[in-house]
Amino acid sequence: MEPVSFKAFIVEEAAPKQFSRRIGERTVADLPPGEVIIKVAYSSLNYKDALSATGNPGVTRKFPHTPGIDAAGTVSDCSDNSFSPGQQVLVTGYDLGMNTSGGFGQYIRVPSAWVVPLPDGLTLRESMILGTAGFTAALSVLKLLNNGVTPEQGDILVTGASGGVGSIAVALLARAGYRVVAATGKPATETVLKKLGAAESIHRDELLKGAERPLMKERWAGAVDVAGGATLAAVLKATRYGGTVTCCGLVDSAELPTNVFPFILRGVSLLGIDSVQCPMAPRREVWHRLANEWKLDNLADAVHEISLDGLEAAIMTMLEGRAHGRTLVRL
Repeated sequence: MEPVSFKAFIVEEAAPKQFSRRIGERTVADLPPGEVIIKVAYSSLNYKDALSATGNPGVTRKFPHTPGIDAAGTVSDCSDNSFSPGQQVLVTGYDLGMNTSGGFGQYIRVPSAWVVPLPDGLTLRESMILGTAGFTAALSVLKLLNNGVTPEQGDILVTGASGGVGSIAVALLARAGYRVVAATGKPATETVLKKLGAAESIHRDELLKGAERPLMKERWAGAVDVAGGATLAAVLKATRYGGTVTCCGLVDSAELPTNVFPFILRGVSLLGIDSVQCPMAPRREVWHRLANEWKLDNLADAVHEISLDGLEAAIMTMLEGRAHGRTLVRL
């Protein structure tokens, strides 16, 4: 394919640990190797993107760089014929937006093994309202289901419920018939969370009451945790006998200050969720479910749409802890 000029959000390192951001021009020739060139229609803003955009070495080490761990669009060219020009596809996870130029550019080039055909029932826009956050939330729900957690067993807790993963997890669990308790540090989002399906909204500090004890009163049949740290430790201590907690984040901390009592006295299961290297078979299954029996009709209730011009402000809002819901990036 002949090089084509396109707009992209570019992060540059002018001097060691001094980063700047701008919207500039790139060409397809600038993109890394890969079999599939995709014209991006939509991306989304995730916390990992905000870290990449500010030079966090744990996410991105090569600059100049275009972040964006999510992308959805149409195939422009495919050298191994695994996809057809014009076919609608999406990419989340793997190295996209980390050290591989990501979805904050109007074109990406990636290995064909990273690409998922857009399932019937989802538009490109809907797929990116979900994005990595929705995919992670759906993986969490699938793990709860596969581990035998059913609605009649009791309340399901979602921590960080006002964030991207949390808000979609609330909606998915409510749609599946669970009574969902949404924990958040942003009480102003209670109305939105209840529109998404939460039966109850509590302040995250409530989870820590009594957490100094080895075990707490049994409360949760299951939980989707995005916080880690002391929050996850408290959730485990308050999970009912035989309950399941999924872990997919470290908003509070990467440490887990707890004991073994929830596991050896109550049989609680702690299941890890990884959306980055998730194999293609379960990846396609989850996206198929999101387009069919798990399709949400209230996705737009917690989404804010911006163009590339709005990314700088949105990134700062996210890093300052003031973001809620999902931020959709229109390319």
